[in-house]
Amino acid sequence: MRELSLNVMDVAQNSVRANASLVKIIVNESDKDDILEITIEDNGCGMTEEQVNQVIDPFFTTRTTRKVGLGVPLFKLSAEQTGGSFDIKSQLNKGTTTKASYKKSHVDMTPLGDINSTVEILIRCNPDIDFVFTRKTDINSFTLDTRELREVLCDVSLDNPDVLEWIKQYLEEQTQIILGGV
Repeated sequence: MRELSLNVMDVAQNSVRANASLVKIIVNESDKDDILEITIEDNGCGMTEEQVNQVIDPFFTTRTTRKVGLGVPLFKLSAEQTGGSFDIKSQLNKGTTTKASYKKSHVDMTPLGDINSTVEILIRCNPDIDFVFTRKTDINSFTLDTRELREVLCDVSLDNPDVLEWIKQYLEEQTQIILGGV
């Protein structure tokens, strides 16, 4: 994939298909430590140890619509080709955590891409699922937690156009702050 945010979308959609009610996405960027870490954690149905071992195989998928599953293997490859690492931990009926670590300065480093739009699309397309998005840099961090939004919004759905516009603006403003742009 051309952007890591697309890998995040793919893994988060796996969480949705696994009946997760909560998906946490953490992006930790450090120029000082020369790392980018992406963690996606869910409370979905989880996987057996055998499934965890198979999920990195491009010829394994639980889908019936196709015979290959390239998302996780490509995510793993993108991390490892930078000298980074990749790990999946899962417990049946508890959930799954996927973590990819990258060496940012490596020549094969794939750009993060538009992670804000990825988060916004996930919320828009899955308004009944809670998402917690945290982005950290050497300067600062921020978190968008849809559970907090639901408390404030009461009966207003997260896929309401005004809510989505607010989410988009919030993500843009906070990203500028933590990247040192404001």
